[in-house]
This record gives sequence, structure tokens and C-alpha cells, in this order.
Amino acid sequence: MQELTYRQILSTLGGSVREHRRDSLLTPLLVTGEVVIECILPFITAQLIDRMQMGAGMDVVVHYSLVLLALALLSLACGALAGVTCSVAATGFAKNLRHDMFATIQRFSFSNIDRFSTSSLVTRLTTDTNNVQQSYMMIIRTALRAPMMIVFAIVMAFVTGGPMAVIYVIVSVVLGAILFGVAIKVMPMFRRIFRKYDKLNDSVEENVSGIRVVKSFVREDHEKEKFNAASGALHVERILAFNMPLMSLAIDVIYAFVIFFGSRAIVQSQGAAMNVGQISALITYGFSMLISLMMFSMIFVMVTMSEESARRICEVLLEVPDLTDPDNPLYTVVDGSVDFDHVSFEYSEDAERMALDDIDLHVKSGEVVGIIGGTGSSKSTLVQLICRLYDTSRGSVKVGGHDVREYDLDTLRNEVAVVLQRNVLFSGTIKENLRWGKADATDEELIEACRLAQADEFIQRLPQKYDTYIEQGGTNVSGGQKQRLCIARALLKRPKILILDDSTSAVDTKTDKLIRQGFRSFIPETTKFIIAQRTSSVEDADRIVVLDDGKVSAIGTHDELLRTSSIYRETYTSQNKQSHDVKMGEIEDEGAERLKGGEA
Repeated sequence: MQELTYRQILSTLGGSVREHRRDSLLTPLLVTGEVVIECILPFITAQLIDRMQMGAGMDVVVHYSLVLLALALLSLACGALAGVTCSVAATGFAKNLRHDMFATIQRFSFSNIDRFSTSSLVTRLTTDTNNVQQSYMMIIRTALRAPMMIVFAIVMAFVTGGPMAVIYVIVSVVLGAILFGVAIKVMPMFRRIFRKYDKLNDSVEENVSGIRVVKSFVREDHEKEKFNAASGALHVERILAFNMPLMSLAIDVIYAFVIFFGSRAIVQSQGAAMNVGQISALITYGFSMLISLMMFSMIFVMVTMSEESARRICEVLLEVPDLTDPDNPLYTVVDGSVDFDHVSFEYSEDAERMALDDIDLHVKSGEVVGIIGGTGSSKSTLVQLICRLYDTSRGSVKVGGHDVREYDLDTLRNEVAVVLQRNVLFSGTIKENLRWGKADATDEELIEACRLAQADEFIQRLPQKYDTYIEQGGTNVSGGQKQRLCIARALLKRPKILILDDSTSAVDTKTDKLIRQGFRSFIPETTKFIIAQRTSSVEDADRIVVLDDGKVSAIGTHDELLRTSSIYRETYTSQNKQSHDVKMGEIEDEGAERLKGGEA
């Protein structure tokens, strides 16, 4: 991925500020007022101390006290309002940033998602966004306050103490150079840290989703070792830990310098060159300056760390979806006919081989097509081209007589229902999950779809029936129950094309057969693609396509393929050993009868 410039990063992130611009601009103004007043307070306090040394009465003390109180309250008001506007701006910015990223991810095609791992996207939506939020909060408030306080404190120190304030300039320059050197050293480390965050999240996600397998194989210790390796420190904190001791040393140096030389000046000049009030103000300004330097170092570290987070966020926001709508899209799918015209497909330009090679297949609307083949034969890839989850590398896929690239994406995908190999249910009730297929479906429609998918029987046995809550990922239902619910969800769409990607593998053959019978009665005009590992799931299909290494090996009915396709015959034999001999005998007898009839 091309390296992003600072201008690209700032302009991209700036687009997520939107309605929070007013608060973002108001915060620095309030901070400026707060800093100016805070710098005036020690100066007035020094004057009060000097007047008291000269024997001023209570009226002078009261006057100065009221002025100091008013300024303190005004500074407090500016600081409090700045805190409110800063929080509103930063949290709103982070909310918009997450929303923009999530919306961008929803537009991604499969090829876009393949460029980012799931764990990496989660890290960018959570950890990276939090880092950028904290950095933004510091930039619009603390990052302005700290340098302003340093500058004003040094200026007021020169006004109050004269040449003695040179020590502040020296300390500021030295500390600034050290902080800059630390930042240059740790910046490359942060890039490696965020890659570790991705691996860490990947390890956690994999472990939690497969916890049953981990426990059944007693691999807890192995998983702990993987986690520890993924979460190993890069010693950035060890380098950054030098900041605080350096700040403490600088404070001690300034205190010792001001107290020693200030006291000597007072004693030698008997108060003519400097007085106690000036020393008090100098110490206050020195403390304010060093506290601001310490804050500035924290900001520097946070901004340095969040730079990589900002870059990773912008990579998502600037990722251009590979699949987009055409200029004048079609909004109507006439029927469910599907034509693969010499289709070839590869996942990336540098792929070693084609996933699909010269597929030429023509399916009529309402036809039932079985697809069978070994693992890695690209069965799923073939059907994913129909709803344009990927685009072909060569050739074209047509639905309803038109190239899928001519359709509006939402229109096309609304007419294609897919029950994936890995069935996914979302947290919510059974009704809420089913209505993903049809948002306004009535209870009667839900029940009808579930009966056809052979799901109503087990749902009726649940305590809450259709209002039963499904845990995230459908962990509180079995694999077969999950598959049947997903099939019912797809049936509710009444699509023009239905794709079952090995989606009945977890149900028994009797239930599988009943589900297929339901398809024929409920959606007879819908074109059906049934991907399966077992031949019993496709043997009553109008045609069966046998794929081998991304190519069409054979096409025919169940009986035809038993005679002509060695791949299909071997698959059938391995799954039906007992009935194979009888079946093959019937086919041979049928062939002999045909031959005899031809001779006659």
C-alpha cells in the first residue's frame, strides 16, 4: 500500500470532525484565556509580597486579594469550559471516525477485505481510534496550552527576574532536544507495536472462537505460549520512562539555581537588585514552565504513537472498493437464468494459478444445478461470482441475460439469496434473525419458511419459541439447527436465485431431502445452485456440475455422471458402498436394454 503523506492523513481525518468544528475552534480560544490569566497571577502575587514587605495595610491586601480571586475564577471558568468543549469535540470526532470506518468496510468487496485481516480491522476500529481520540483531545487543548505556557512563563520570567531567566531558556532547549531524540527513536517501534496488536487480536479471536477444540485437545498451554509471543513487549516504555526523571532533574536544577543566585543577589544588594516577591514569581514561573514541558513531552509521545494509528485508520478510509455500481445501472432482474461465458478468475494479479479456468455453463431460470468436487476445486468461488462478491478476471457472468456488472449491486444481491458454508446467526431473537431475509415478514411467513426448512419442529420445543434469544454466532444452537435457520432466512427473500453452499452438511439425509422438496414446492421458479460434498444432496438435481481444480470436469444428471465421470463415480462409491453394486447393475441393465432396442 502506498505511503500516505501528512497532508493526506490530516485532510482525511479532518473530514470526520464535521459538526464538532465549533467546539474544536472554541477550545483553543478558551485555553489561551486560561494561560494568559495564569501567567498574570504570579506577577500580581509578587507585587503583593513586595507591598507587604514595604508595610502595606490591610486595604492593599484586600484589594490585591480580590483581584487575584477574580482572575482565578475567570481562569477556572475558561479551563472548565475548555474541558467541556474539548471532550465534546474529541468524543464526537471519535464517534464519527468509527462510523466512517465501519461504513467504508461495509462497502468493501471480498478482495478489499482480503487485504486487511479481521483482527486488524478490529484493532483499527478500537485501539487505533482511541489513540487518535486521545491525541486529538491533547492537540486542541493541551498541545496549545503547553507551548503557550512555556513561552509566556519564560517572557514573564525575564520581566520579573531579568538575566536570571536565561536558565529557563537553556533548560527548555536541552529538554526539547532530548525529547525530540526520544521521539525519533521510538517512532519506528510503534509501527511494529501495532502489527503486534493485530497478531494479538488474531490470536485471541482464534482462541475464543475455537475454545471447544482447544479444550478437547488439551492445548491450553500451547495457546498461552502463542498469546505470550504475540503480546511480547518492544521496550518502548523503557525508553519513554526516561522522560519523568529528566523532568524531575530539570525542576531540581532550576530550583537550586534560582534560590542560590536569587538569595545571593538579595543579600549582596540588600534587596535593591531583587526581592522576595521576584524570587517567588521566578520559582512559580519555573514550575509552570517545567510542568508544561512535562505535559508537552506526554503530548509528543501520544501524538507520535497516534501517528501510526492515524495512518492505519486512513488506509481503511481511503481504500477504494473494487466493486462499484456502473454509471447507469439496471434496477430489475428479469429472471434467474445464469450464464458463465468462458469465465476465468484469479484472486490476485500475482496468483500462481487461476482459481477458475474457462468455465462455460448456461443455466435456465428455475433449474436446479448441483455442484460437486473435491476440496479446493473452487466450488464456492464459482457461485460467489453470481452475486458479484468478486468480479471475473476474464469472461462474463450474466444473470437474467445481463452482465452482473451492469446491475445496481443492491438490486442484484437482493435477488440472490446465499446460505454460506459457514452459517452466521447474529445476536438477537430467532424472529430478528429470520427477518434479515424479509424485514416486514409476518409471523405466519416466518413459520411457513421454517417448516419448509425443517426448523419449525425444534423451534416449537424451545422455551420462548420464535422469541428465543440467539447468542452471538449462534453458539446456543447446534450446527444443524443453525443451518436450517439460515435456509429459512434465505427462503423468506423469495429470490430469483438461491445458492446453498454446502449448507445442509450438518443435517441428516432425510431432513436434507425434505428441505429440497420444500424448495420445489415453495420457490419452483427460483434457480437453485446446491454445492454439496455428498452426492445424495444433488442426485435429484436437473444437472450436476463436477469441478476439478477450477475446471468443469463433467456435466450431466446423476445417472449420466455415474457412467461418464470417474470423479463423480468414485465420490458416489465411497459414500454409498452398500447400494453401489445394485445401482450400477441397474444402470448396466438399462444400457443393455437400450443397446438391444437399437439393434432391433
